[in-house]
Amino acid sequence: MQDLKKITLEVIELSKSVGAFIHREAGRIGSDNIEEKGLHDLVTYVDREAEKRLVAALGKIVPEAGFIAEENQELQKRDKFNWIIDPLDGTTNFIHGIPKYCVSVALAEKKEIISAVVFEINQDECFYAWKDSPAYLNGKEIKVSPTTILEKSLIATGFPYSDYSLLTPYLGLLEELMKETRGIRRLGSAALDLAYVACGRFELFFEYGLKPWDVAAGALIVERAGGIVTDFSDGKNYIFGKQIVASNPHIQTDFFKKLERYF
Repeated sequence: MQDLKKITLEVIELSKSVGAFIHREAGRIGSDNIEEKGLHDLVTYVDREAEKRLVAALGKIVPEAGFIAEENQELQKRDKFNWIIDPLDGTTNFIHGIPKYCVSVALAEKKEIISAVVFEINQDECFYAWKDSPAYLNGKEIKVSPTTILEKSLIATGFPYSDYSLLTPYLGLLEELMKETRGIRRLGSAALDLAYVACGRFELFFEYGLKPWDVAAGALIVERAGGIVTDFSDGKNYIFGKQIVASNPHIQTDFFKKLERYF
């Protein structure tokens, strides 16, 4: 395999190219262009075309890698290396003209993420990292927030859109956090939520019901920025386990005390 820095830089250029295509198509979406995979799970021709472009180019960057992708479940997964991709994370925002969506690309070796890029299209912000590197935003090294007190933290989360089995404890935790932190934000893109934790805009992000392509890239970027990423049991099954908590290292313990009361 080529070196991970070179791979990551190539993925950055590809993500920006695909992001430019998505940006050109913004505002052109009508009801006849929207497919409902579920009531709250939408897809457009833009998602599908963006994914085709990613797959074609990524297959040349690392030919031995397979794919775990949102829109095409028929893509072949391989034993050692796999690209985990979301061509347009935040499709509902995109459809409604809300400028918070991104391209998310991660490379996994077995179950370990070794390269990650999250490109926020409208603000032209590219977050990235690779195994053992610092985390970067547009070429500048980033770190998680130094805030040490949960009550002084800004928290990000996402709302369940298909799995409502944990909705009651989730809402209980949400109520407590509303009262005892500086506030809660819901951007509608888990990849961006994680990127914003990595650069210190949020102190913590948590959500359940997510897919690997929602979190794979952002999770590595948080870790390389000095953050901690776990599942709801404080374990490491956050890529495929559908539960994730990402935070700076200072407030994690206090957050888990609250989390454990509800989950």
